[in-house]
Amino acid sequence: MKTKVLSLVALFVMGIFTVFAGNKTEKINVKGNCGMCETRIEKAALSVDGVSKAAWDKKTKKLEVVFDDAKTNVDKVEVALAKVGHDTKNHKASAEVYDKLPGCCKYDRE
Repeated sequence: MKTKVLSLVALFVMGIFTVFAGNKTEKINVKGNCGMCETRIEKAALSVDGVSKAAWDKKTKKLEVVFDDAKTNVDKVEVALAKVGHDTKNHKASAEVYDKLPGCCKYDRE
């Protein structure tokens, strides 16, 4: 009986590690200003296949993203953010997309 219980516990622990083994958390600097930016940034990040969590902080301008590194990477998330008008370190939004942002969302561009 003791062996069966230990086996079940071992299987449970292995299952937990398997589920979380591919999850990676990264912080990305993302340009933005307001609550509308926050919604747009988080929605864009979550649209990337493999991203399970996205939270942008208006004060620090950092997006914390949790993703399955077998399905995606930071570069793909940054591309999605640039497509909706928000600059990151490695990808800049096109002028056309940036210009369509509401006035309160227009941040200083480098």
